[in-house]
Amino acid sequence: MTTSRRILGVLATAGAAALVLSGCVAKSDAAAGASFDVSSTDDTCAVSDSTAASGTLTFDVTNDSSQTSEFYLLAEDGLRIIGEVENIAPSASRTLTVVAQPGTYYTLCKPGMIGDGVGKTEFIVTGDRVEVSGEDSEQKQQAVDLYAAFVKDQVGQLVPAVDELVAAYESGDDETARALFAQTRASYERIEPVAESLGDLDPRIDYREVDAVAEGLDWTGFHRIEKDLWVPAQDALNSDGETPAWQDWAPSTAEERAEYGDQLIADVQELYDYVHSDDFTAALEDQGIGGISNGAIALLDEVATGKISGEEDWWSGTDLYDFAANVEGSKMAFSLVQDFAAAQGDDGAALVDEIEAGYGALEESLAAHGSLTDGFVAYSALTDENRREFTDLINALAEPLSQLTGTILD
Repeated sequence: MTTSRRILGVLATAGAAALVLSGCVAKSDAAAGASFDVSSTDDTCAVSDSTAASGTLTFDVTNDSSQTSEFYLLAEDGLRIIGEVENIAPSASRTLTVVAQPGTYYTLCKPGMIGDGVGKTEFIVTGDRVEVSGEDSEQKQQAVDLYAAFVKDQVGQLVPAVDELVAAYESGDDETARALFAQTRASYERIEPVAESLGDLDPRIDYREVDAVAEGLDWTGFHRIEKDLWVPAQDALNSDGETPAWQDWAPSTAEERAEYGDQLIADVQELYDYVHSDDFTAALEDQGIGGISNGAIALLDEVATGKISGEEDWWSGTDLYDFAANVEGSKMAFSLVQDFAAAQGDDGAALVDEIEAGYGALEESLAAHGSLTDGFVAYSALTDENRREFTDLINALAEPLSQLTGTILD
């Protein structure tokens, strides 16, 4: 994380072209298609079939669980939300209608509306691509709604993950807390600019020690916990390369751990409450489509200014996890506007191809060192050559990305 504060616009409208990409649009040339029954229980998400032909699909969702539930149709990456219905009360039913293009998707239910969900199952759509039509404003509005759903989903996963991390930290189970730390942060890193728009919320959650000291703030959040879990050597320096690690710092007492842990839970809950509020909805609707491409650039900047140097997770060495999550968020933002750019003639199509190739090369380089699913090597395991390769790939991607906003707004 950098000390600069970002406005919500950098990612807030990252759904504005989702319908162009996914085919989940207000209107299309597709004829009425297949219908599916969905049963959401406390531990399953049963869909009546797992294949369909491209076109309009209807999911009739019945909540057979004991909790308020949600149903999602996810893209192949498991992150982008093609369609969702939320706030389904026990015994109630809701309907989701989408226009699905050929590809691999996943269905998922989320009883309780937080956490990873249950019953994630592959859903295959075959056939020809559906030509999309309809009012541009309608498509953009539906896309904004889908991006809002993505943010809510990420924060919904963050809440229980932070609860589990804090429980281990406060109880002194440092081995478990260390194992949970990097994975817990991934959902936050994908949507961090949302928190950065809310005054001092991001500083409370994610400031490094040097940033908090520089701004005269109390140091709390993930990185305060991180330093307690990876206690530095007596002669270590802080991430500025100058300040002694033990200057004005000592490992937290049990009482202090309880204070810092409870504060992080409260701050993440504040973020959760915000993204489920009318204020968040209004903020999204106030943004323009240029904010999407700016979001792709902003998250790549997060990599370039913090993760690539190893300054973000200075004590744990888990920077590659944050690196990968930032890239995922950046790529998602780009994917939601790439069709708008490609529609701007041959130059726009060529720009999209160049950006796609840039993400591919960066992802391939990252994959040589691990994955968010299976884990990454410690940042200290990277060689100078590895770091130069990452830097070169980021710079190569940043240049065409810088042209994206101007292209889609032509």
